[in-house]
Amino acid sequence: MPQAAGGSSPGLPNNLYIDPDSIDDDVLRKKQKKHAATGASAAGMRAVMSQTIAFYFRAPAKAFFRTRIDYMAYAKAINPRVQRNGGWSWRTTTPGLLAHAIKNHGWDFIPKQVLPPLMANLSVGAVLYTSYLQCLGAIHEPASHASKRVYPPPPPSATFTAGFLAGTLQSVVAAPLDALQVRFNTREMLEGHYKSIWQYSTDKLRDIGVRGIFAGWTLSLAKDSLGYGVFFSTFEFVKAQGYYAFLKRYYDFERNPKATLARADSTDNSLNGRPMIKPHYLLEPTFLLLAGVAASLTQQAVQYPLTELQNVHFERLESLDYQCKLQKRHIDVLRVYWSAYEKTYQQCKMQARRFGGWAKWLYKGFWTNSIRQIPSTSAGLIVFEIVRRKYGIDVDAARIEKERYDIVLT
Repeated sequence: MPQAAGGSSPGLPNNLYIDPDSIDDDVLRKKQKKHAATGASAAGMRAVMSQTIAFYFRAPAKAFFRTRIDYMAYAKAINPRVQRNGGWSWRTTTPGLLAHAIKNHGWDFIPKQVLPPLMANLSVGAVLYTSYLQCLGAIHEPASHASKRVYPPPPPSATFTAGFLAGTLQSVVAAPLDALQVRFNTREMLEGHYKSIWQYSTDKLRDIGVRGIFAGWTLSLAKDSLGYGVFFSTFEFVKAQGYYAFLKRYYDFERNPKATLARADSTDNSLNGRPMIKPHYLLEPTFLLLAGVAASLTQQAVQYPLTELQNVHFERLESLDYQCKLQKRHIDVLRVYWSAYEKTYQQCKMQARRFGGWAKWLYKGFWTNSIRQIPSTSAGLIVFEIVRRKYGIDVDAARIEKERYDIVLT
Protein backbone atom coordinates (compact mmCIF):
# COMPACT_ATOMS: atom_id res chain seq x y z
CA MET A 1 0.00 0.00 0.00
CA PRO A 2 1.52 3.37 -0.93
CA GLN A 3 2.57 5.71 1.81
CA ALA A 4 1.43 9.32 1.96
CA ALA A 5 3.90 11.88 0.74
CA GLY A 6 5.53 14.32 3.06
CA GLY A 7 7.51 14.09 6.25
CA SER A 8 6.22 12.66 9.46
CA SER A 9 5.51 14.63 12.59
CA PRO A 10 6.62 13.74 16.10
CA GLY A 11 4.24 11.38 17.88
CA LEU A 12 2.32 10.62 14.65
CA PRO A 13 1.88 7.09 13.26
CA ASN A 14 3.89 6.66 10.06
CA ASN A 15 1.27 4.42 8.51
CA LEU A 16 -1.61 6.88 8.33
CA TYR A 17 -2.80 6.82 4.72
CA ILE A 18 -4.95 8.98 2.47
CA ASP A 19 -5.54 8.01 -1.14
CA PRO A 20 -4.02 10.84 -3.21
CA ASP A 21 -6.17 9.90 -6.23
CA SER A 22 -9.29 10.89 -4.30
CA ILE A 23 -8.20 14.51 -4.08
CA ASP A 24 -9.09 16.87 -6.93
CA ASP A 25 -6.34 19.50 -6.88
CA ASP A 26 -8.31 21.92 -9.04
CA VAL A 27 -11.18 21.86 -6.57
CA LEU A 28 -9.12 21.85 -3.41
CA ARG A 29 -7.08 24.89 -4.33
CA LYS A 30 -10.13 27.13 -4.63
CA LYS A 31 -9.91 28.06 -0.99
CA GLN A 32 -9.55 31.81 -0.58
CA LYS A 33 -13.24 32.49 0.04
CA LYS A 34 -13.52 29.50 2.34
CA HIS A 35 -10.55 30.59 4.42
CA ALA A 36 -12.02 34.06 4.75
CA ALA A 37 -15.37 32.62 5.83
CA THR A 38 -13.62 30.41 8.38
CA GLY A 39 -11.64 33.31 9.81
CA ALA A 40 -14.64 35.62 10.05
CA SER A 41 -16.83 32.91 11.63
CA ALA A 42 -14.21 32.05 14.25
CA ALA A 43 -13.60 35.69 15.11
CA GLY A 44 -17.30 36.43 15.37
CA MET A 45 -18.07 33.42 17.54
CA ARG A 46 -15.16 34.26 19.84
CA ALA A 47 -16.53 37.75 20.36
CA VAL A 48 -20.08 36.46 20.98
CA MET A 49 -18.86 33.83 23.43
CA SER A 50 -16.86 36.42 25.34
CA GLN A 51 -20.01 38.45 25.94
CA THR A 52 -21.98 35.37 27.01
CA ILE A 53 -19.31 34.30 29.47
CA ALA A 54 -18.91 37.87 30.71
CA PHE A 55 -22.58 37.92 31.62
CA TYR A 56 -22.25 34.57 33.37
CA PHE A 57 -19.30 35.64 35.51
CA ARG A 58 -20.62 39.19 35.99
CA ALA A 59 -17.36 40.77 34.95
CA PRO A 60 -16.26 43.07 32.11
CA ALA A 61 -15.82 41.38 28.78
CA LYS A 62 -12.20 42.48 28.52
CA ALA A 63 -11.43 40.07 31.37
CA PHE A 64 -12.35 37.18 29.06
CA PHE A 65 -11.54 38.35 25.59
CA ARG A 66 -8.96 41.07 25.22
CA THR A 67 -10.55 43.13 22.47
CA ARG A 68 -8.47 45.77 20.78
CA ILE A 69 -10.92 48.54 21.63
CA ASP A 70 -13.78 48.56 24.12
CA TYR A 71 -16.91 49.14 22.06
CA MET A 72 -18.94 49.73 25.25
CA ALA A 73 -16.61 52.43 26.63
CA TYR A 74 -18.91 55.36 25.79
CA ALA A 75 -22.00 53.49 26.98
CA LYS A 76 -20.27 52.95 30.34
CA ALA A 77 -19.18 56.57 30.53
CA ILE A 78 -22.75 57.87 30.28
CA ASN A 79 -24.20 55.33 32.72
CA PRO A 80 -24.43 56.80 36.25
CA ARG A 81 -24.47 53.38 37.96
CA VAL A 82 -21.16 52.43 36.35
CA GLN A 83 -19.56 55.78 37.16
CA ARG A 84 -20.39 55.57 40.86
CA ASN A 85 -19.40 51.89 41.07
CA GLY A 86 -22.82 50.89 42.26
CA GLY A 87 -22.14 47.16 42.06
CA TRP A 88 -23.46 44.61 39.66
CA SER A 89 -27.02 44.60 38.36
CA TRP A 90 -28.63 43.82 35.04
CA ARG A 91 -28.25 47.53 34.22
CA THR A 92 -24.46 47.11 34.18
CA THR A 93 -24.56 44.24 31.69
CA THR A 94 -24.21 44.88 27.98
CA PRO A 95 -27.99 44.80 27.32
CA GLY A 96 -28.59 47.11 30.30
CA LEU A 97 -25.92 49.57 29.18
CA LEU A 98 -27.31 49.61 25.66
CA ALA A 99 -30.88 50.07 26.90
CA HIS A 100 -29.84 53.09 28.99
CA ALA A 101 -27.86 54.60 26.11
CA ILE A 102 -30.69 54.13 23.59
CA LYS A 103 -33.20 55.59 26.01
CA ASN A 104 -31.17 58.78 26.39
CA HIS A 105 -29.58 59.13 22.96
CA GLY A 106 -31.89 57.26 20.59
CA TRP A 107 -31.36 54.27 18.36
CA ASP A 108 -28.68 55.99 16.31
CA PHE A 109 -26.38 55.50 19.32
CA ILE A 110 -25.65 51.97 18.10
CA PRO A 111 -24.41 52.79 14.56
CA LYS A 112 -22.55 55.87 15.78
CA GLN A 113 -20.91 54.64 18.99
CA VAL A 114 -21.11 50.84 19.16
CA LEU A 115 -20.87 49.35 15.68
CA PRO A 116 -17.61 51.06 14.57
CA PRO A 117 -15.39 49.57 17.32
CA LEU A 118 -17.33 46.29 17.23
CA MET A 119 -16.71 45.87 13.51
CA ALA A 120 -13.09 46.90 13.96
CA ASN A 121 -12.57 44.13 16.53
CA LEU A 122 -14.28 41.60 14.26
CA SER A 123 -12.15 42.66 11.29
CA VAL A 124 -8.91 42.26 13.24
CA GLY A 125 -9.94 38.77 14.34
CA ALA A 126 -10.85 37.83 10.78
CA VAL A 127 -7.46 39.07 9.58
CA LEU A 128 -5.73 36.88 12.16
CA TYR A 129 -7.53 33.61 11.37
CA THR A 130 -7.60 34.12 7.61
CA SER A 131 -3.92 35.09 7.35
CA TYR A 132 -3.02 32.07 9.49
CA LEU A 133 -4.72 29.70 7.05
CA GLN A 134 -3.06 31.37 4.07
CA CYS A 135 0.40 31.37 5.67
CA LEU A 136 0.06 27.76 6.79
CA GLY A 137 -0.94 26.71 3.28
CA ALA A 138 2.12 28.45 1.85
CA ILE A 139 4.47 26.82 4.38
CA HIS A 140 2.92 23.34 4.53
CA GLU A 141 1.67 22.24 1.11
CA PRO A 142 -1.02 19.74 2.26
CA ALA A 143 -2.66 22.54 4.24
CA SER A 144 -3.14 24.52 1.03
CA HIS A 145 -5.80 22.01 0.01
CA ALA A 146 -9.28 22.66 1.29
CA SER A 147 -9.68 19.11 2.58
CA LYS A 148 -11.43 18.48 5.88
CA ARG A 149 -8.48 16.60 7.38
CA VAL A 150 -4.94 17.68 6.55
CA TYR A 151 -2.36 14.93 6.21
CA PRO A 152 0.40 14.89 7.01
CA PRO A 153 -0.51 17.38 9.75
CA PRO A 154 1.74 20.42 9.85
CA PRO A 155 4.72 20.12 12.22
CA PRO A 156 4.97 22.57 15.15
CA SER A 157 7.61 24.59 13.30
CA ALA A 158 5.18 25.26 10.43
CA THR A 159 2.23 26.17 12.65
CA PHE A 160 4.41 28.39 14.85
CA THR A 161 5.75 30.22 11.81
CA ALA A 162 2.26 30.67 10.35
CA GLY A 163 0.93 31.89 13.69
CA PHE A 164 3.91 34.21 14.10
CA LEU A 165 3.30 35.75 10.67
CA ALA A 166 -0.45 36.03 11.26
CA GLY A 167 0.14 37.70 14.62
CA THR A 168 2.58 40.11 13.01
CA LEU A 169 0.05 41.08 10.35
CA GLN A 170 -2.66 41.46 12.97
CA SER A 171 -0.37 43.71 15.01
CA VAL A 172 0.15 46.02 12.03
CA VAL A 173 -3.57 46.16 11.19
CA ALA A 174 -4.55 46.69 14.84
CA ALA A 175 -1.97 49.43 15.57
CA PRO A 176 -4.49 52.26 14.99
CA LEU A 177 -7.00 50.53 17.28
CA ASP A 178 -4.40 50.18 20.03
CA ALA A 179 -3.51 53.86 19.68
CA LEU A 180 -7.17 54.87 19.96
CA GLN A 181 -7.85 52.58 22.92
CA VAL A 182 -4.92 53.98 24.89
CA ARG A 183 -5.80 57.62 24.18
CA PHE A 184 -9.58 57.34 24.34
CA ASN A 185 -10.94 60.27 26.35
CA THR A 186 -14.61 60.01 27.25
CA ARG A 187 -14.62 63.60 28.49
CA GLU A 188 -14.11 64.87 24.94
CA MET A 189 -17.05 62.76 23.79
CA LEU A 190 -19.28 63.85 26.68
CA GLU A 191 -18.57 67.53 26.05
CA GLY A 192 -19.97 67.16 22.55
CA HIS A 193 -16.77 67.81 20.61
CA TYR A 194 -17.47 64.71 18.49
CA LYS A 195 -20.78 63.37 17.24
CA SER A 196 -19.63 59.81 16.72
CA ILE A 197 -16.76 57.40 17.22
CA TRP A 198 -16.06 57.71 13.51
CA GLN A 199 -15.34 61.42 13.82
CA TYR A 200 -13.40 61.02 17.05
CA SER A 201 -11.19 58.28 15.61
CA THR A 202 -10.44 60.18 12.42
CA ASP A 203 -9.47 63.37 14.23
CA LYS A 204 -7.43 61.56 16.88
CA LEU A 205 -5.44 59.52 14.35
CA ARG A 206 -4.80 62.62 12.26
CA ASP A 207 -3.62 64.44 15.36
CA ILE A 208 -1.12 61.83 16.58
CA GLY A 209 0.11 60.88 13.10
CA VAL A 210 1.94 57.73 12.04
CA ARG A 211 4.57 58.09 14.79
CA GLY A 212 1.87 58.25 17.43
CA ILE A 213 0.04 55.24 15.99
CA PHE A 214 3.15 53.07 16.19
CA ALA A 215 4.42 54.42 19.51
CA GLY A 216 5.04 51.38 21.69
CA TRP A 217 4.35 49.09 18.73
CA THR A 218 7.49 47.04 19.44
CA LEU A 219 5.84 45.55 22.51
CA SER A 220 2.61 44.92 20.61
CA LEU A 221 4.54 43.19 17.84
CA ALA A 222 6.37 40.92 20.27
CA LYS A 223 3.17 40.11 22.14
CA ASP A 224 1.08 39.30 19.07
CA SER A 225 3.68 37.48 17.00
CA LEU A 226 5.08 35.28 19.77
CA GLY A 227 1.72 34.82 21.46
CA TYR A 228 -0.11 33.64 18.37
CA GLY A 229 2.84 31.55 17.22
CA VAL A 230 2.60 29.58 20.45
CA PHE A 231 -1.20 29.74 20.32
CA PHE A 232 -1.67 28.03 16.96
CA SER A 233 1.26 25.62 17.25
CA THR A 234 -0.05 24.29 20.57
CA PHE A 235 -3.59 23.98 19.24
CA GLU A 236 -2.60 22.13 16.09
CA PHE A 237 -0.14 19.82 17.88
CA VAL A 238 -2.60 18.65 20.55
CA LYS A 239 -5.46 18.42 18.04
CA ALA A 240 -3.57 16.36 15.44
CA GLN A 241 -0.33 14.75 16.60
CA GLY A 242 -1.59 14.25 20.15
CA TYR A 243 -4.88 12.76 18.97
CA TYR A 244 -3.30 10.35 16.48
CA ALA A 245 -0.69 9.18 18.97
CA PHE A 246 -3.43 8.54 21.54
CA LEU A 247 -5.45 6.47 19.07
CA LYS A 248 -2.45 4.36 18.22
CA ARG A 249 -1.85 3.60 21.88
CA TYR A 250 -5.50 3.30 22.93
CA TYR A 251 -6.38 0.80 20.18
CA ASP A 252 -3.23 -1.26 20.65
CA PHE A 253 -3.95 -4.97 20.34
CA GLU A 254 -0.96 -5.94 22.45
CA ARG A 255 -2.06 -3.75 25.37
CA ASN A 256 -5.81 -4.37 25.27
CA PRO A 257 -6.68 -7.24 22.86
CA LYS A 258 -10.23 -7.99 24.00
CA ALA A 259 -11.48 -4.42 23.90
CA THR A 260 -9.73 -3.75 20.61
CA LEU A 261 -11.13 -6.80 18.85
CA ALA A 262 -14.58 -6.15 20.30
CA ARG A 263 -14.48 -2.66 18.89
CA ALA A 264 -13.24 -3.94 15.52
CA ASP A 265 -15.88 -6.70 15.30
CA SER A 266 -18.66 -4.20 15.92
CA THR A 267 -17.84 -2.23 12.77
CA ASP A 268 -18.10 -2.82 9.05
CA ASN A 269 -15.32 -4.49 7.10
CA SER A 270 -13.13 -2.58 4.69
CA LEU A 271 -12.78 -3.43 1.03
CA ASN A 272 -9.75 -5.65 1.57
CA GLY A 273 -11.50 -7.67 4.27
CA ARG A 274 -9.59 -6.16 7.19
CA PRO A 275 -11.65 -5.12 10.22
CA MET A 276 -12.05 -1.39 10.75
CA ILE A 277 -12.19 0.51 14.02
CA LYS A 278 -13.96 3.83 14.12
CA PRO A 279 -12.81 5.75 17.21
CA HIS A 280 -15.42 6.68 19.77
CA TYR A 281 -17.24 9.79 18.61
CA LEU A 282 -16.31 11.70 21.80
CA LEU A 283 -12.55 11.20 21.51
CA GLU A 284 -11.83 13.78 18.81
CA PRO A 285 -14.06 16.53 20.31
CA THR A 286 -12.34 15.90 23.64
CA PHE A 287 -8.92 16.44 22.08
CA LEU A 288 -10.25 19.51 20.31
CA LEU A 289 -11.37 20.94 23.64
CA LEU A 290 -8.05 20.04 25.28
CA ALA A 291 -6.23 21.71 22.40
CA GLY A 292 -8.20 24.91 22.93
CA VAL A 293 -7.46 24.94 26.66
CA ALA A 294 -3.76 24.23 26.13
CA ALA A 295 -3.51 26.91 23.42
CA SER A 296 -5.15 29.50 25.65
CA LEU A 297 -2.84 28.76 28.58
CA THR A 298 0.36 28.79 26.55
CA GLN A 299 -0.66 32.00 24.81
CA GLN A 300 -1.37 33.65 28.14
CA ALA A 301 2.00 32.51 29.47
CA VAL A 302 3.64 34.53 26.69
CA GLN A 303 1.29 37.49 26.36
CA TYR A 304 0.39 38.17 29.98
CA PRO A 305 3.81 39.48 31.14
CA LEU A 306 4.25 41.46 27.92
CA THR A 307 0.86 43.06 28.52
CA GLU A 308 2.00 44.21 31.96
CA LEU A 309 5.05 45.86 30.41
CA GLN A 310 2.92 47.37 27.66
CA ASN A 311 0.45 48.88 30.13
CA VAL A 312 3.26 50.67 31.94
CA HIS A 313 4.65 52.02 28.67
CA PHE A 314 1.25 53.17 27.40
CA GLU A 315 0.76 55.34 30.48
CA ARG A 316 3.33 57.80 29.15
CA LEU A 317 2.06 57.99 25.56
CA GLU A 318 0.16 61.25 25.99
CA SER A 319 3.24 63.04 27.25
CA LEU A 320 5.21 61.35 24.48
CA ASP A 321 2.81 62.75 21.87
CA TYR A 322 3.27 66.25 23.28
CA GLN A 323 7.06 65.96 23.24
CA CYS A 324 7.07 64.76 19.65
CA LYS A 325 5.08 67.80 18.57
CA LEU A 326 7.79 70.01 20.03
CA GLN A 327 10.60 68.21 18.19
CA LYS A 328 11.66 69.52 14.81
CA ARG A 329 14.51 67.19 14.01
CA HIS A 330 14.07 63.50 13.30
CA ILE A 331 16.96 62.54 15.56
CA ASP A 332 15.27 64.30 18.47
CA VAL A 333 12.09 62.32 17.94
CA LEU A 334 14.02 59.06 17.97
CA ARG A 335 15.73 60.14 21.18
CA VAL A 336 12.33 60.85 22.76
CA TYR A 337 11.07 57.35 21.91
CA TRP A 338 14.25 55.68 23.13
CA SER A 339 14.08 57.68 26.34
CA ALA A 340 10.48 56.54 26.83
CA TYR A 341 11.53 52.89 26.70
CA GLU A 342 14.33 53.56 29.16
CA LYS A 343 11.90 55.21 31.58
CA THR A 344 9.49 52.31 31.16
CA TYR A 345 12.24 49.85 32.04
CA GLN A 346 13.18 51.83 35.16
CA GLN A 347 9.56 51.99 36.28
CA CYS A 348 9.07 48.27 35.66
CA LYS A 349 12.24 47.54 37.59
CA MET A 350 10.86 49.44 40.58
CA GLN A 351 7.55 47.56 40.34
CA ALA A 352 9.33 44.20 40.17
CA ARG A 353 11.44 45.07 43.22
CA ARG A 354 8.29 46.04 45.12
CA PHE A 355 6.63 42.67 44.37
CA GLY A 356 9.73 40.63 45.15
CA GLY A 357 10.97 39.84 41.66
CA TRP A 358 10.14 40.10 37.98
CA ALA A 359 8.25 36.81 37.80
CA LYS A 360 6.00 37.62 40.77
CA TRP A 361 5.13 41.03 39.37
CA LEU A 362 4.66 40.04 35.72
CA TYR A 363 2.51 37.01 36.54
CA LYS A 364 0.42 38.42 39.37
CA GLY A 365 -3.22 37.47 38.74
CA PHE A 366 -2.18 35.15 35.90
CA TRP A 367 -4.33 32.16 36.83
CA THR A 368 -7.46 34.18 37.52
CA ASN A 369 -7.22 35.98 34.20
CA SER A 370 -6.33 32.80 32.29
CA ILE A 371 -9.21 30.76 33.73
CA ARG A 372 -11.65 33.48 32.73
CA GLN A 373 -10.29 33.66 29.21
CA ILE A 374 -10.12 29.92 28.52
CA PRO A 375 -13.84 29.38 27.69
CA SER A 376 -14.13 32.06 25.01
CA THR A 377 -10.72 31.27 23.51
CA SER A 378 -11.48 27.55 23.37
CA ALA A 379 -14.90 28.23 21.86
CA GLY A 380 -13.33 30.41 19.18
CA LEU A 381 -10.84 27.69 18.24
CA ILE A 382 -13.51 24.99 18.21
CA VAL A 383 -15.68 27.06 15.89
CA PHE A 384 -12.60 27.81 13.79
CA GLU A 385 -11.99 24.08 13.34
CA ILE A 386 -15.66 23.21 12.77
CA VAL A 387 -16.09 25.88 10.09
CA ARG A 388 -12.80 24.89 8.46
CA ARG A 389 -14.11 21.33 8.13
CA LYS A 390 -17.55 22.47 7.05
CA TYR A 391 -16.05 24.25 4.07
CA GLY A 392 -13.59 21.45 3.39
CA ILE A 393 -13.81 19.02 0.51
CA ASP A 394 -14.84 15.43 1.23
CA VAL A 395 -12.09 12.93 0.48
CA ASP A 396 -11.61 9.29 1.43
CA ALA A 397 -11.28 8.80 5.15
CA ALA A 398 -7.76 8.62 6.52
CA ARG A 399 -6.81 5.44 8.30
CA ILE A 400 -4.09 4.21 10.62
CA GLU A 401 -2.99 0.76 9.53
CA LYS A 402 -2.38 -1.83 12.26
CA GLU A 403 -1.38 -5.47 11.89
CA ARG A 404 -4.89 -6.88 12.27
CA TYR A 405 -7.17 -3.90 11.57
CA ASP A 406 -7.38 -0.29 10.40
CA ILE A 407 -8.32 2.73 12.54
CA VAL A 408 -10.52 4.89 10.32
CA LEU A 409 -10.58 8.65 10.87
CA THR A 410 -13.80 10.07 9.46
